[in-house]
Amino acid sequence: MGKKRRFVSGITPPPQQTESAWWFIFQDQRLLVQNDASSVRIPALLDVRELGLRPVRQHYLGRLDNRHCYAAEVSTEASIPQDMGFEGLRQVYGRLDEDLFWISTRAIQIIDWDKTHQFCGRCGVRTRLLDTERARECPQCSLLHFPRLAPAIIVLIERGRELLLARSRRFAPGMYSVLAGFVEPGETLEEAVVREVREEVGISIGSIRYFESQPWPFPHSLMIGFTATYEGGEISLDDKEIEDAAWFTPENLPPLPGKISIARKLIDAFLEKQRH
Repeated sequence: MGKKRRFVSGITPPPQQTESAWWFIFQDQRLLVQNDASSVRIPALLDVRELGLRPVRQHYLGRLDNRHCYAAEVSTEASIPQDMGFEGLRQVYGRLDEDLFWISTRAIQIIDWDKTHQFCGRCGVRTRLLDTERARECPQCSLLHFPRLAPAIIVLIERGRELLLARSRRFAPGMYSVLAGFVEPGETLEEAVVREVREEVGISIGSIRYFESQPWPFPHSLMIGFTATYEGGEISLDDKEIEDAAWFTPENLPPLPGKISIARKLIDAFLEKQRH
């Protein structure tokens, strides 16, 4: 999709919007896009009201190169132009410009955070939005409510030319992926990797190495990817989450996750290494 553009996060919008901006407009969890033959586009507008829409809430996100970006939510009764539609983020991946897609994942998380933190979780008083940082503050007890982020590890385990893939009960039929799980309070990321692997498949691992990370807005995770090597033990399943796990070679792979996910990036990197 061309050269990656530079996004600079921001909280305070420009005093006056004189040029069109990218508007990431959501209805529930669906993004408003303009439809083309084989792709979709984010509307570029001076203001969301140009579309006859009245936002329930809106937030400034920052700048992509020199164009400002905004997130907004509209009601479920809102009417939209005929050449536009609301679609889930998974459905627009690959059809929407890559940079704009990942900003849309940021936008939906900020909208969801604002919607779900209108009242203080400590004392129940209505919170107020701060203009100095991305937070809502309780005017009574001063508790700050920041956007929620749940760190989760995801790990590809290799054994020579084999990699371990598992099937969760919630996966699409036939699909397998690498192991993943949320980090617990007090854990390091590496400790979480060891624990999740032990709990889910019962084996021991070593040589844990960082791969890369990926925001995952379903609904508000940060996936931290690792690779590891098999050290010992037999596969023993946690039957509450995993219904099958096995070692696979590059020649006998099952259906895999889509290109959108860091899981697929881990698998593709392993397969590329086997080709050399």
